[in-house]
Amino acid sequence: MTVNVLGRRLPATATYAIALAAGLLLLILTVGAALYQVNRTQDLNVAVRESIDTRGHLRLLLRAMLEAETGQRGYLLTGKTDYLEPYSGARDSAMEELDALAAAAEGDAVRSAHVARLRELATRKLDELDQTIALQQRGQPALARGIVLANRGKALMDELRGVLAAAEAREQARVSERMAEVDRGGRQLRLVILLAALLLVGIAALMVVTVRGAMRELRAARDSAEATNLRLIEEMGGREKAEAKVRQMQKMEAIGQLTGGVAHDFNNMLAVIMSALQLAQRRIDRGEAGAGRFIDAAMDGARRAAILTSRLLAFARRQPLTPQVIDVNRVLGGMSEMLRRTLGEQIDFETVLAGGVWKVNADVNELENALVNICVNARDAMPGGGKLTIESANASLDEEYARHNVDVTPGQYVMIAITDTGQGMSPEVRAKAFDPFFTTKDVGKGTGLGLSHVHGFLKQSGGHVAIYSEVGHGTTLKLYLPRTQLAESTAEAPATAGDEIPHGDPGTLVLVVEDEERVRLLSVASLRELGYTVIHADRGAAALDLLDKHPAVTLLFTDIVMPDMSGRKLSDEALRRRPDLKVLYTTGYTQNAIVHNGVVDADARLLMKPYTLADLARKVRAVLTEA
Repeated sequence: MTVNVLGRRLPATATYAIALAAGLLLLILTVGAALYQVNRTQDLNVAVRESIDTRGHLRLLLRAMLEAETGQRGYLLTGKTDYLEPYSGARDSAMEELDALAAAAEGDAVRSAHVARLRELATRKLDELDQTIALQQRGQPALARGIVLANRGKALMDELRGVLAAAEAREQARVSERMAEVDRGGRQLRLVILLAALLLVGIAALMVVTVRGAMRELRAARDSAEATNLRLIEEMGGREKAEAKVRQMQKMEAIGQLTGGVAHDFNNMLAVIMSALQLAQRRIDRGEAGAGRFIDAAMDGARRAAILTSRLLAFARRQPLTPQVIDVNRVLGGMSEMLRRTLGEQIDFETVLAGGVWKVNADVNELENALVNICVNARDAMPGGGKLTIESANASLDEEYARHNVDVTPGQYVMIAITDTGQGMSPEVRAKAFDPFFTTKDVGKGTGLGLSHVHGFLKQSGGHVAIYSEVGHGTTLKLYLPRTQLAESTAEAPATAGDEIPHGDPGTLVLVVEDEERVRLLSVASLRELGYTVIHADRGAAALDLLDKHPAVTLLFTDIVMPDMSGRKLSDEALRRRPDLKVLYTTGYTQNAIVHNGVVDADARLLMKPYTLADLARKVRAVLTEA
């Protein structure tokens, strides 16, 4: 049997040999291309890992420098040598990270230049820290403080951060370039495989007319190509896993930033409380006057800690809200004089209230706190004075707006716009404005929780907040609260902190239920200080026994989160036995016992921990006098 090939008649065996040779050559080329791409991908993955490691060393270097600076500041402020141990550790860590970066940069001129500059800046900064510590140790704190206040160290740290950011950006660019090369290689390999498949189909057609054995060879080549394709898919899956790990690292870094911010602020407040109470105790032990101002300082620290906790819960959308139907114009009108005093004479303050503004269902106290936070931020953005305008208006957010803004429901809203003529925000600052602990203010002048508290409150209330800002021209924050068709609340406003503390009646018997002994004893002592007669229990079953033995109990004051029986279950059973019993709940945090969707149940009366004696007195009186 002969076959006509290119005008020449060849035996079938020769045709088979030519087809087989062509198939083998094509298979070898395909496998070679695949192996080359695999090796290339492995090289790129190694480069990506090196870049990721380098970024990790850059971040660890910044962290070590910050920890060293924190240790130095702690030693200068307190004189305690305990701060020198973490300082020394952070200093050593910084040098180790520099050595690691230098080792990774060998053979790379740009990397080496970055590392050299980083080493120079870090060495200068550490030398400054060493100098101030040495001055403190020699009993010259004023000289040490003078060096710190000269801000040379801050300039060094700012430049160090800039170099670190540039180096990290370069490493990110290298990662992106390598990933792009991997994608290009994958596309090229798929094209080679496609061409190979087309040629194999042609060879298969030729083998059909020559010999069935050739078809078996072609199927083997096809299977080999498919196996190569599967290997490439697995490699791409490995790359996706690596990207997922990087995203997880970024998420953990964000959580670490949040945790560090909370720990920093709480440690500062605990330091105030502990130091103040110790000083007050020493004054009392010596029989000296002046302990009151230290106790006041401790109370101020405790109040600040409570505010921080409240703002964190608001950011997490877990702050228990007590909404009521309100007229926004009435709230703004009632706050205008207080805001005018808060802003000071340098700020030209104006309110522009539209007529016919719809009613909203919101927690009036949280709304007032949000407005105060925004106005204080606006005042700080106008250090030389300026104008602040608060406007109210009805607004409708349509489907188009909702598509471009996450978590926005189309509908009717009441808008409150706060506009200042301050410094404005850059796009980078605006993107992070609602992040917790993000602040552009100087150290000690802001917690970075004000706008995150506003954002959490608005979202928890079903509303929306938007920022419009231009550097050098000012900023406008627009708060949107959903319209409600409910009738306006007629409840009287709660008493202010300046009102007289109402005292109790010894004839009123209060049952306190709290599983934490120290909290229970202090609650009992507080109620007795107010004049009430008090009995107490540490768990639900014991409280029910006391309730049966003392029919004169008028008020049940119970914690919500307790072992065996929650405060809600306890109150349900107590009310079943005593329908006329008044109930007041207290808790530090509760997610769904008496709070659902962030709103306190209508039939529940809640006093959030921590609370002052005045808070307790007013809440107990309100519950007892409630119809």
